[in-house]
Amino acid sequence: MSDSASHGGDQGGSNLLGRALAWLPGLLEPVMRAAQRVLGTRRMPWLFLTPNLLIFGTFTFLPIVINFYYAFTGGVKLFPSERPFTGMENMATLFDCGDYFNPSTCRKDIFWQAVFNTAKFAVLQVGLMVVFSVMTALVLNKKIIGRGFWRGVFFYPVLLSPVVVALIWKWILQSQGVLNGLLIGIGAAPTEWLTSASWMFFWVILVSIWAHMGFYTLIVLAGLQAIPKDLYDAAQMDSASPWRVLRRITLPLLMPNLLVVIVLALIRAVQIFDEVFVLTGGGPGTATTFLVQFIYQTGFASEIHLYGLAAAASLVLAGALLVLTLLQLKITRGGEIKDGEPKGGAGHA
Repeated sequence: MSDSASHGGDQGGSNLLGRALAWLPGLLEPVMRAAQRVLGTRRMPWLFLTPNLLIFGTFTFLPIVINFYYAFTGGVKLFPSERPFTGMENMATLFDCGDYFNPSTCRKDIFWQAVFNTAKFAVLQVGLMVVFSVMTALVLNKKIIGRGFWRGVFFYPVLLSPVVVALIWKWILQSQGVLNGLLIGIGAAPTEWLTSASWMFFWVILVSIWAHMGFYTLIVLAGLQAIPKDLYDAAQMDSASPWRVLRRITLPLLMPNLLVVIVLALIRAVQIFDEVFVLTGGGPGTATTFLVQFIYQTGFASEIHLYGLAAAASLVLAGALLVLTLLQLKITRGGEIKDGEPKGGAGHA
């Protein structure tokens, strides 16, 4: 008896909710008709886009405008009305150098050290990322046991938060960590991985590759699977060696995908911050201080908050990202494959 009463109560509640939801369109219809009469049919989509545009403008475009304003103002005050206009003074401070290839001669030597660290990191990390991604994709494209499992294994680090990635590797690399435990186990001497400048830069590159390689491997793998198998069959009939097949068929047909991978990896490398900040804090010294960390420390982490200088440095970073983004768009549009063949042709096996 109680069960049937409870069931009847639930059904009555659901019916009441259904009636309320059924009335809602009726209540909104006069409002929408009035809006349509005022705006017209062609302008009605803007009414639905307005909430998203307001949110996007408030949290994206407005900060960009404020950042531009701060880049041309000075002082340590936070509110724009309290900041004096200084023109290009912040930019002049950043670019005041005796020798741009020697950061110690620069007025803001840490900025230039961060620039060189970022450039060095981008070149090494992207180059190795492309090589490892291609090698991994070539293996995962073959008919191996557990291919789906291995694809998931290589992609899994991409799903992890950068902070989680850094904490995992910090646990491995610390003085009493897993890696030193393994070295002691085989009779080797432990190493202070986190306090050696050369080793730390190496580990920063390795950790970044480990964390992001799965994403780029998928892009390369998609390109491999789009290559017609007839080309490989023809190469096999011609007794072409595996190296010749790779050089004359696979890599030329993969070039559009590889160019996208290179540009996307460069954009990510220039913006490196999370993993490095948690793993090393920019040290030892300034060995792993990158451009985004310089901006963060200058504007927020230092005792004197130089918002204008940080904003000016962010414009330098934005300029580099703009160039890379335009390059990506040009490559994406210009590197399309037509009728299954690249623009330059793949050559003969």
